[in-house]
Amino acid sequence: MMELVLYLSLFGVVCWCSLILLPWRPWSVREKIETQGIVDSHGTLGDITVLIPARNEGPYIRHTLNGVRAQSENLRIIVIDDQSTDDTAEQAKRCGALVLSGTAPPAGWSGKLWALEQGLREVSTPYTLLLDADIELAPGIVIELQQKARNENIALVSLMAEPPMESFIERLLMPAFIFFFRLLYPFGLANKPVSRVAAAAGGCILVETQALRSVGAFANLHNALIDDCTLATHIKRSGLRTFIGLSRAARSHRGYQDLKPIWEMVARTAFTQLRYSFILLVSCTLIMTSMFWAAPLAFLLLPAQEAYIVSTLAWMVMFITYMPTLIYYQRSPLWSLALPVIGTLYLGMTWTSALRYWRGERACWKDRRYESNTNN
Repeated sequence: MMELVLYLSLFGVVCWCSLILLPWRPWSVREKIETQGIVDSHGTLGDITVLIPARNEGPYIRHTLNGVRAQSENLRIIVIDDQSTDDTAEQAKRCGALVLSGTAPPAGWSGKLWALEQGLREVSTPYTLLLDADIELAPGIVIELQQKARNENIALVSLMAEPPMESFIERLLMPAFIFFFRLLYPFGLANKPVSRVAAAAGGCILVETQALRSVGAFANLHNALIDDCTLATHIKRSGLRTFIGLSRAARSHRGYQDLKPIWEMVARTAFTQLRYSFILLVSCTLIMTSMFWAAPLAFLLLPAQEAYIVSTLAWMVMFITYMPTLIYYQRSPLWSLALPVIGTLYLGMTWTSALRYWRGERACWKDRRYESNTNN
């Protein structure tokens, strides 16, 4: 038993140290786009149509639309009301958006993608901005996205929006959510044309309309739960460039006051990211157990000098790799001490996702249930 703990702790340290040595630095925050607050005064944003799918987003849609309106008076805004039962459509109309009444998604379609497919039929501009209904944009950020796309010939530019960090559970888990996403989809690789890694954050994506249609638009990924990364993959495989970066100029204002909604959000797609593979799930469990428990806490289980060295090294590397994310989001460095707990919670969410899939539920979101292949 002691030998197993020692081997796991050594493996965990090797995993942590490898993150430091990887040339694409998945833990860094160098890939980002911020705003200088310059709004569109020359009508340059008139070639962009904003598509916002919305289902029961009454508490959030007004803030989102006000943020879009602050970018330019020339932006065309289309809200696709996905059969909301609240006042989403009414609020969107009051904010001056064109509201389309969406229909129920056909079999095999996710609700969000079907809503976007309906909205895309109304787009005639060179660029389309795909925006979630809970994302608030700071003035000038759409111009930055447009300039990034034009100056560097990028077909798809995506922003990882700043998550809410007001409550304790948000401060505990949301910076780590961004941290883990960047480990799974290293931005440095995703932004390289020669790399096979592709990633996007669905909350805010500026994409060339022609490029979107040339890859089959949303019909080509109609049943994808991780639709943003799937779209980036299609765009990149067509020979076009993509970019994903962090930003504090795009912020989610959908708060999480307790653990349950965060758990549900992650569990919705966690097993999908592992391609519904039991082998990958076991491998992920082994890696996370060794990295977040065996390595940093080896000194509690093994009263030997080697265990203290392993634990010290593990904590040092954990601190170094997590620190850029904490600094970027202006969080205390002491949150790095909670990584063992954070890692355990995210592993639990992953197993919840797997167990639900094996029970026949691929995902459940916005009161819609998507069945897994076990029920087909």
